Amino acid sequence: MSIAERYQRVAAEVAEAAVAAGRAPEDVLLVAVSKTVGPEGVAEAIEGGARDFGENRPDQIVPKSAAFPEARWHFIGNIQSRRIPEIVASATLIHSLYQRRHAEKIDRAAAELSKVQDVLIEVNVSGEVSKSGVDPVEAADLVRTVAALPHVSVRGLMTMAPAGDAQAAREAFAGLAELAAQIRSQLPADDAAVFTELSMGMSDDWREAVPLGATIVRVGRAIFSESYQE
Repeated sequence: MSIAERYQRVAAEVAEAAVAAGRAPEDVLLVAVSKTVGPEGVAEAIEGGARDFGENRPDQIVPKSAAFPEARWHFIGNIQSRRIPEIVASATLIHSLYQRRHAEKIDRAAAELSKVQDVLIEVNVSGEVSKSGVDPVEAADLVRTVAALPHVSVRGLMTMAPAGDAQAAREAFAGLAELAAQIRSQLPADDAAVFTELSMGMSDDWREAVPLGATIVRVGRAIFSESYQE
C-alpha cells in the first residue's frame, strides 16, 4: 500500500470515527506527521489528499514548508529557544508551547513577521516525568498569560497520552477535554471564541481521542510506515 493509499485509509477511518461519535467528519483534522520521511513522502501524501503535516524539528519544518507552501505545517516538537524565529516563520500552528519565556519570544518573532502565531498549550495530563507540558493546575494561568500577548493566539490545548494503555489514554484525553472546558469558561469572550482545539491522539490511540473531543489527531506511523500494524 502506498503512502497516498495509507493516508486515504486513515482519513476515512478518522471521518468514520467522528460520525460514530455524533460529530461531523470535518470536526477532526488529520495531521500527517511526516518527520520520518523526506520530500518524496510528503509529495505522495499530498497526492492522497493530505494538506496538514507535522514536524518536530526546525531542520525539517523549514525546508519542507518552503518546498510545499500549499500545505499547512504544524510544529509538534520540543521548542528550542534559539530556533523560535525559524519555527514561527514556517509553522501554521505550534502544538508544543508550555513555557512563558518561549511564548514571549514567539510573540516577538511573530511581530517581526507581522503575523499572529497560532499556538496550543501542551499539558502533561498524565503526570509522566518523561512527558513535556505544563501541569494541569498551572495551565489556566499560562493560557491567560499567553493570550494577552498581541502576536500570539491560543487556539487550545495539546497532550500526549501514556503509551500502550488504552484506558490510561482515555483518562488523559478526557482530562484534557475537561480542563479545556474549564479554561474556556474563564476566558474573555474573544479569547474563548478561538480556544476550540484539542490536539490529542496519535497512531496507536487516536481512536480513543476522537470520541472524547479531539479536534486534531497527529498520525505518523499509520500513514508513513509500511510496517505499522494496528
